[in-house]
Amino acid sequence: MANSTIPAQVQQSMSNPIMLASLIDNPIMHRIHSTHAPDGCSRHFHLKPLLRFTENILQNAVSTSTHTPQEEAQAQLNASLEDYDNYDDILKPYLAQMIKRTAGKLSSVCDQSAQTATIEVFETLSSFQWGTKVVVALAAFSVIYGKFWLVAQSSPTNLLTKSIAILEQLPDMLGVKEPWKPKFKAPTDLIKTILEVAKCIVDFSELPLQHMNHEGRGMPTAAAHIPLAVYWTIYGMAICTKQTMCLPGMGQEDVDAIMEDWNQWSLEHKLTQIHNYLKAQLAVCRQHIRERREIETYELIENLLKTPQIDNMKILKALIRPKDGQELPLFDGSNKKRAKLEVLWKRNVLLLISDPEVPDQELSIVEKMYQESRQNPTREESQYEVVWIPVVDGSTQWNEEEDRHFETQKAQMKWYSVFHPSLLETVAIKYIKKVWGLNKKPMLVALDPLGRVVNNNAIHMINIWGPTVAFPFHKSREEGLWKEVSWGFELLAAPIHPPIIDWITEGKYICLFGGEDIEWIREFCILAKAVGRAAGIKLEMLYVGKSNPREKIWKNNITIAQENLSDVLAGLNVVWFFWARLESMWHSKVQHGETAERDPITQETMSMLSFDGGNHGWAVFGRGWGEMNQMTKAKGDTILTCLGEYQMWQDEVETKGFVAALNDYLIHQLQTPHHCNRLVLPDTTGRTPDRVPCADCGRPMEKYIRYRCCTD
Repeated sequence: MANSTIPAQVQQSMSNPIMLASLIDNPIMHRIHSTHAPDGCSRHFHLKPLLRFTENILQNAVSTSTHTPQEEAQAQLNASLEDYDNYDDILKPYLAQMIKRTAGKLSSVCDQSAQTATIEVFETLSSFQWGTKVVVALAAFSVIYGKFWLVAQSSPTNLLTKSIAILEQLPDMLGVKEPWKPKFKAPTDLIKTILEVAKCIVDFSELPLQHMNHEGRGMPTAAAHIPLAVYWTIYGMAICTKQTMCLPGMGQEDVDAIMEDWNQWSLEHKLTQIHNYLKAQLAVCRQHIRERREIETYELIENLLKTPQIDNMKILKALIRPKDGQELPLFDGSNKKRAKLEVLWKRNVLLLISDPEVPDQELSIVEKMYQESRQNPTREESQYEVVWIPVVDGSTQWNEEEDRHFETQKAQMKWYSVFHPSLLETVAIKYIKKVWGLNKKPMLVALDPLGRVVNNNAIHMINIWGPTVAFPFHKSREEGLWKEVSWGFELLAAPIHPPIIDWITEGKYICLFGGEDIEWIREFCILAKAVGRAAGIKLEMLYVGKSNPREKIWKNNITIAQENLSDVLAGLNVVWFFWARLESMWHSKVQHGETAERDPITQETMSMLSFDGGNHGWAVFGRGWGEMNQMTKAKGDTILTCLGEYQMWQDEVETKGFVAALNDYLIHQLQTPHHCNRLVLPDTTGRTPDRVPCADCGRPMEKYIRYRCCTD
């Protein structure tokens, strides 16, 4: 009987994962290992197609014993056959011969113990690797089991199988099927478990060993237990074969005895424990492989960017890798068709890296830049391509709704996009965040035709000078542009509000002001114009609102225009861009290592941004190009007081000039040591400096973390 072949030590060890390892040193396993002499030929067999085909046979056989509808069984067969593109190669003559020989060894179980038959199977398959042994043995068992049920399922319309069943003297279990269903539940469950264990073993055999080393987590212990798992899996096949092959000629009592033996030793439960253990180790190994691959890919990206290349293809393919045979990983927004990476070969490339949903304001900047380049496609400054790289946060689950949003966003773009976020390498995302500094806002990483990163984020220099002047977006180009400018209205606002150029040319005085309080705005504009008339100067005024403009700024613009208080910017997007451009000036200076202590533009930029960080109005006065002594600024209450006390400093206007006189009165008469400046800098690059000096007194500002959700 089968119970004589399962030692008590095995029963105890199989129920305890810790004791599982003790079976490796079992005499039976020593015998199994002595038969193992792989010659390398099994590595040429494709195991999974054969395993799938075998699984289909067993599933159909099991469904016959449990009365699965014929339609469902046929559907399973049709699905399985779709995998077999090279069916003739799978069952080539040598493999078919080994399956036949192995089936003969399994069939001998009727004349000897299951353990002896199992050892003979191992001797037959001695030249195969462990994974191949279990798949070939399973194929042999499927032939035995499948033939049994072909005969056992005889019906009045199948006279051939009915006649063979009579000659084989199969018990009349199929004439009255219902009483036999419970008796076949245990072997049916065991076969399903055998399949699961076999799949797990094959998965182990296909692990890329180049990513596993001796210290690799999970692999050493799993490798030691694979032979044990193969042994018990083939042993289970022998037990199942004994049940099916030995039924002919048995009486009802003998059949019942065999069936009861299944429940007594619960081999299915033991194989389940083996499967659970291997599955856990497989998960550990796969995690280790993923980590090793990530490390290697990360190092590959680093090395590619440090090593001179002949073109930009290697680095682009390291970032965007076609998967599942997709050789067209890009989407061309101009013609709405998929494209190869080769369309970017030896081109200047701007990688627009962002979340899958790009804010409208940032998108409008790229749209304007792209349209400008395509209006004159032959000029040197237009020789670049834009590629949208949508980065998906690994902590979020990608669903159908997000996919629809992504497709809608992609359809709006005229330039190239990654066809789907899944084509972006996980390690590439890690590199983008860690090295290039992606945090929240979109960024434009500039690559030259050789794939070298010439600017980690060119969006700042494009915001400041525009794409034509900024091309080819090199850091050195950005540094050179800064050397050509000084602080003044031409740098600060002329690209945003073109009339400023005429005001400068005509020698007019200019006032930029902002804030949200419409009462302060009305009072300030009336007073400033009155002082301008009294001083005999031509004064032009421009309201620039606040960053993140909402409905209140929109209403202010309408009121200011209706009451003819001053000029306003042409729409909320332009207001937003004024402040975004100012932030870009600060980021650009910081990226070049400048500080407020030694760089006047950095200091003035911080002053402007600190005005926006407060809740009150502010104003900047100046004239012409605006050297530092020709511009002055103050917060709302201070500037109102200064203008209101014009008679106190009006005599100085004739000798010093309006701006200098205004500045002197602000500094010497109204400035106090008491001030409270707030500088709100969005952490968009991950490189915000730890130390930021106050623009008024130079002392280090305290650093706070501020969260804002502004929907008004």
